[in-house]
Amino acid sequence: MFDAPFDVFAVMIAIAAFLIALKASNQATELRRRLGSLEAALQAQRQVQPPPPLPVQEQPSTPTTNAAEPPPLAPEAETAPPLVTEEASPPPPEASPEASPAADAPPPPLPAPAPGFEERLGTRWVVWIGGLALALGGFFMVRYSIEAGLVGPGVRVFLGGLFAAALLGAGEWTRRKESISSIAALPIANIPAILTAAGTAVAFATVYAAYALYGFLVPATAFVLLGIVALATLAAALLHGPALAGLGVVGAFATPVLVSSGKPDYWALYIYLAVVTAASFGLARIRLWRWLAVTTIVFAVLWTFPGLDTGDLHVAPHAFHVIAGFVLAALLVVCGFMFGPAIEGGQIEPVSSSTLGAYLFGAMLIVLSSAHADLSLIAFTLLVAATLFVAWRAEAAVGALGAAAATVFIVFAEWAVRANPDMLVLPGGPMPGITPTAIDSAVTQHLVMAAIFAAGFGIAGFFAQGRSHSAIIPVVWSAAGVATPIAILIALYARIAHLDRSIPFAILAVLLAAAFGFATETLTRRESRPGLAISTALFATGTLGALALALTFALEKGWLTIALALMSLGTAWIALQRPIPFLRWLAAIFAGIVTARILYDPRIVGDAVGTTPIFNWLLWGYGLPAASFWAASHFLRRRGDDAPLRMVEAAAILFTALLAFMEVRHFATGGDMIASPSLLEAALQVCVALAMAIGLERLRLRSHSIVHNVGAIVLTAIAGFVSVFGLLFLENPLLWHIDVGGALFNLLLLGYALPAVLMLLLAYAVADARGKIYANTIAGAALVFALVYLTLEIRRFYHGPFLTTGETTGAEQYTYSIGWLAFGVMLLGIGILANSERARLASAAVIALTILKAFVIDMSTLTGVYRALSFMGLGIVLVAIGWLYQRILFRRQAAPPPAPQTGS
Repeated sequence: MFDAPFDVFAVMIAIAAFLIALKASNQATELRRRLGSLEAALQAQRQVQPPPPLPVQEQPSTPTTNAAEPPPLAPEAETAPPLVTEEASPPPPEASPEASPAADAPPPPLPAPAPGFEERLGTRWVVWIGGLALALGGFFMVRYSIEAGLVGPGVRVFLGGLFAAALLGAGEWTRRKESISSIAALPIANIPAILTAAGTAVAFATVYAAYALYGFLVPATAFVLLGIVALATLAAALLHGPALAGLGVVGAFATPVLVSSGKPDYWALYIYLAVVTAASFGLARIRLWRWLAVTTIVFAVLWTFPGLDTGDLHVAPHAFHVIAGFVLAALLVVCGFMFGPAIEGGQIEPVSSSTLGAYLFGAMLIVLSSAHADLSLIAFTLLVAATLFVAWRAEAAVGALGAAAATVFIVFAEWAVRANPDMLVLPGGPMPGITPTAIDSAVTQHLVMAAIFAAGFGIAGFFAQGRSHSAIIPVVWSAAGVATPIAILIALYARIAHLDRSIPFAILAVLLAAAFGFATETLTRRESRPGLAISTALFATGTLGALALALTFALEKGWLTIALALMSLGTAWIALQRPIPFLRWLAAIFAGIVTARILYDPRIVGDAVGTTPIFNWLLWGYGLPAASFWAASHFLRRRGDDAPLRMVEAAAILFTALLAFMEVRHFATGGDMIASPSLLEAALQVCVALAMAIGLERLRLRSHSIVHNVGAIVLTAIAGFVSVFGLLFLENPLLWHIDVGGALFNLLLLGYALPAVLMLLLAYAVADARGKIYANTIAGAALVFALVYLTLEIRRFYHGPFLTTGETTGAEQYTYSIGWLAFGVMLLGIGILANSERARLASAAVIALTILKAFVIDMSTLTGVYRALSFMGLGIVLVAIGWLYQRILFRRQAAPPPAPQTGS
């Protein structure tokens, strides 16, 4: 019986051929239709010829208003040839529509209308379906002959081959008949291409059946025959168009899947794929089919994966595959290099760059899968060097530099993070208990590769400046020349020094910074060329980055945060000297990286913060970045207010606030950053937040920065939140068993009196700059905290350091009333002396609260002399207040009497 897999494969091949032919036929039909329209328009223009020019004496003269009419010519003058000069010849007269012969000519014919349904059905769809039917008919005929037992396997294979040859012959015969026909091209389906495509599909199926179903062919023979069919299909595509090209490239790359053996021969596979790739690239170059080149690259890279996930990786044939494909792509695909298509200078062509990048990706996969085997590293190094060479000669492939730099970094980064304890801590000796067998060479080889890559990218990036009239080309070279050495140095540092202090790596970073600094100074002295300013700025940024890495390598881990912040400052300073928008964004990017770094570990250095108050790692880890960002924002603001400046300003405020908050927590907890909060910490946090809010309120009036404006509001909100929920509830010593300390200088003074003063200062700072509601709310909070401090301090006098112990006596209640009343009178005195309505209103509020307490609490709780003294004192104070208002305030606010009028 006919085997089911062959049935499915046959139908798939036929459908694929049909779809490819359908697409190609549509393209050919559209081209023919446009060609027919152009020919019709050209024929119409030839039919409508302009009228012959009139004789000179018959041409109507153009009357002029500046000169008199000349006399009539003599007979001799009329017969003489006229003297015609360019200056004297009058402009041609503007003929009227009635006198113009061209007006009677028919207009040019309109373009041919699009074919209708019947025309499409008869000239296209029927042919396409017929080609598919021919291919399927051959398969079904073989199936029927098998089921009926009419012919044997050998005859079946012979008939399949004969049918394929017949289809191929019919396709060639129809192609030649069409080429010698004098009939104009019609928008019909490409019959020769469809017949040839059906023939190649039957040929594929026949060879495969002879190998897989009947065993007539050994794998090697079947492999060769299928390859010949595929290559012949690609060759036929030169005559029949893209349909066969697509079918041929799919069949050629699918042949190794169809012909398999128990033990794969990778050398035979990749030699065959090299031949197929060369044929496909050659066809794509001849016909300028970009899609064919891209399809070939995709299939070639996919064929790199077999064997990578197994322990039996054959590095040599895999390396041959990517090297051969890279060479063929460089010769035939890269524009402007060797035999590739031509292209204008200064352009980065996507296919040229992505082709080289694809093979670099394949080489990288081989290195990673082989655990950095020597041969794979050598092949990868050769391809990276070849990429630099090709990009140097052909600007169309400069985009591949990004892929080269990325793959180099991935190779070294993977080597750095590989979970292998058999690696050396330093090149001079192994880890304790680990033998360095076969590892010294690996480290040495990677170091040699790193030196080659760093020098190659850096030197090429420097000498590429000024070689192109396009700005993007030198910028890409300089970006790769700066980023690649720095990335390699970081990877080597992580792999060999394990992110610990390393003086040798710090020296290397300093040398790299010196090289970048030399490049910067040299490029600065050159005359202006496209892209030179940006490239110079990139080398200058690389100088700062290498110096920051030197600090990181020579000092502790926390200095990495400081180094990145200093890079932001240096980049902002360079942007001030050379106003390039990219540098402003680069400074903001560095600020963002540092911010992300502290989100990972807010303690900067983990548990090694230290226990010394203030002067610990938090001061350096937050203080130096904050100072760097403030200075960077100052430099950036001198060139304008934009998004990068606001990002850096936000980072400056954030790090300043975090420095203060983290130092407060460190001080309050004795260095234990995960301890529970306390009244001391809440009090200090509120005071710090209010002080910074006052500073930002003053600063925003000068800078007019929206970041400073928002920062002041946010800090005020933070202070208010901690004040309400921290000081008044969660850490209130009147509610919880908290030791407030001594009699006068205690936590009450720090937690309630000082915040009240700072709130009052903040209220006056925003009085004229923001709305009254905002300022009065802050002033009201200041009044509340002042009254709370007075109350808690009185309770501290009666109860000691723990305010929750003991009972409230009558003397204590009377003291509260006297204290509140005295506080209200003091506010009234301040209001009168300073003529402050806000102070007088605060006094009225406190006195009203005292009156309420007297009638609600004192009347019910006080007894004897305390009750009488409470109400007597309250009455005396109220009368005194009334007298003050009548005699002092009223008189001060009264209008002066009118002046006496004198007679005129």
